[in-house]
Amino acid sequence: MRIQKRTVDAISATDKRQFYWDDDLKGFGLRVEPTGLKSYVVRYRADGGGRNAPLRQVLIARHGEMTPEQARKEAERLLGSVRLGEDPGARRAEARACVTLRDLIAEFLDNHVDAKRKAATQRLYRQVLEQHVAPALGTRRAADIKRTDIARLHAKMRESPYQANRMLAIMGSLYAFSERRAFTPEGFNPARKIERYPEARRERFLRGEELERIGHAIRAAQAGDAIDPKRPGRKAGITLYAAAALRLLMFTGCRVNEILKLRWDEYDRERALLLLPDSKTGRKTIVLNSPAVTVLDALASEKDNPYVIIGAKAGTHLTDLDRPWRIVCAHAGIDGVRIHDLRHTFASVGAGASLGLPIVGKLLGHTQASTTQRYAHLDADPLRQASNLIATRIASALGD
Repeated sequence: MRIQKRTVDAISATDKRQFYWDDDLKGFGLRVEPTGLKSYVVRYRADGGGRNAPLRQVLIARHGEMTPEQARKEAERLLGSVRLGEDPGARRAEARACVTLRDLIAEFLDNHVDAKRKAATQRLYRQVLEQHVAPALGTRRAADIKRTDIARLHAKMRESPYQANRMLAIMGSLYAFSERRAFTPEGFNPARKIERYPEARRERFLRGEELERIGHAIRAAQAGDAIDPKRPGRKAGITLYAAAALRLLMFTGCRVNEILKLRWDEYDRERALLLLPDSKTGRKTIVLNSPAVTVLDALASEKDNPYVIIGAKAGTHLTDLDRPWRIVCAHAGIDGVRIHDLRHTFASVGAGASLGLPIVGKLLGHTQASTTQRYAHLDADPLRQASNLIATRIASALGD
């Protein structure tokens, strides 16, 4: 066959690894795994060729990372170097042997994480890799790291199970990157098959009476008449913009950064929409309600700043709601509620009102239905109605 897009796309996986070789360029092939993964490879005999010369195979790229035409050009280059007496497979093996885990981490952060991940994810990856992984294993060769090494590190972090589990996930991503860049052999991923620690899902919903106290506390804090959580007996306050941000979080179910970084040009007043170009899940449209529109309209006189929630410096946005939220919670007498729990509260009110989980998921911007499923236990009204209907008919038949 000739390896080209039409023929590559037409090939289906079988229960065994298969190779398909190009008719025009000897040694250029396509490898298809039982999982359906397709990769371009070059196969050649080293040391000038000959039947007794060692047979080498070099991965060029996965299908999708390169087009067939790009892979063919790279195969021609590699095979040309073989004819000149070089051994690209051995050269890659030597390069792998010299790469330490610390080197691999630096390459991964600079050329993958910083280039393709959002700022919050970048910070998490750097924290885990630079504070935990590199000090423990950084001087070792990346190809020498064993599953037992990562399992020991995981056990060492057991006091912070969430962080320990994130470390495993990040290491899995690191070695997948390493395989794609040929720093480590194919299929080599020592982070696999290590059992995670159980994580208790933490969900806190504000009840009606608590929401009433929160509303009173926001008004008191905005007036500068709230309790200071750090200095009992003294008064504390929050800005107009911090108060507006907290209200918008409760009225929309948005994530904190979606509100703090909101720009006026993303607010469509006529259609009552927020058109967010880059949320956690990509482009996102928020359908606004009347209370949220009222909050935004109250701030509309400050449009000299491109941001809705204005920061301390001109042209900036507020970057942190931790202290304002602590002040509000202290005045309301509520403990153990995170700002993110305002998003859970929005969802819980919607689920409890039997609006339907698909609708609640769309309002929250969930891309997976399974994400909204955590609120299923709150959607009890349809079940109660069904139970009442069944029991009422049975009771009627019984004469009760």
